[in-house]
Amino acid sequence: MEVTYVEYDPREIKFHDLLTVFFASHDPTTVNRQGNDVGPQYRSAVFYSTPEQEVEVAKYVKELDAVTEVVPLEHFYEAEEYHKDYFATHPDQAYCQII
Repeated sequence: MEVTYVEYDPREIKFHDLLTVFFASHDPTTVNRQGNDVGPQYRSAVFYSTPEQEVEVAKYVKELDAVTEVVPLEHFYEAEEYHKDYFATHPDQAYCQII
């Protein structure tokens, strides 16, 4: 699964605001799909790290009638170097041009 790990300061931005951006930037209503990308690695998911985050995400998902998974964050593995800054380092790739 492709994910982004976000560290934030709750004194600077609210968790709810991060959820608003997240749910506005992808389609949380399709199962295992984002645009032309299909497969379980493209499912919508939020990994929470506190019980408070779990409650807030679950409420947001319910309000949207989304298929987003709400699961605890257990491990995060950083991407391999060739995946980092992919759009910037592969501007000629058809996928990057279309997206």
